Amino acid sequence: MTGEALWPYALEIYGRPAAEPLLLELQDAHGQCVPYLLWALWLAASGRSGDLATMGAGAALAQAWQEVAIQPLRERRRGLKARSSGAALKRLNDGVKKLELEAERMLLQMLEDASPGPAGDSRPLAAALTEAATIWGDDPPAPMLAELAAIAER
Repeated sequence: MTGEALWPYALEIYGRPAAEPLLLELQDAHGQCVPYLLWALWLAASGRSGDLATMGAGAALAQAWQEVAIQPLRERRRGLKARSSGAALKRLNDGVKKLELEAERMLLQMLEDASPGPAGDSRPLAAALTEAATIWGDDPPAPMLAELAAIAER
């Protein structure tokens, strides 16, 4: 992969205090896609158009990749973690976790590759997240999206 800008941004946001548990709650309790939300933040923060067509195409891409790659790996990892009672299973679980992370990185690269170039000023992150979550199809609590936007704005 070359020319990555989204991956370092995603890692930086994910590593901020309170971001990881919030993103995982949005994923596990509200059906959201963490890479898709991070992409929406990046689009807005970098002045790239997050119009309905762009966001819809990104959602379709993310949903397809999640179905074929990310979700099966996540399910396998969680199943191994639940049974992890020895060094061999832990090593296997760690390997599957690395594959899952790589699949998420690949999704972010695909989303970045499909992104329009910068076209103007950044736009409000909370609005971008709300639109992205709505396009994704689930309705997470607005306060959670506002909190994530505030974390990203710091």
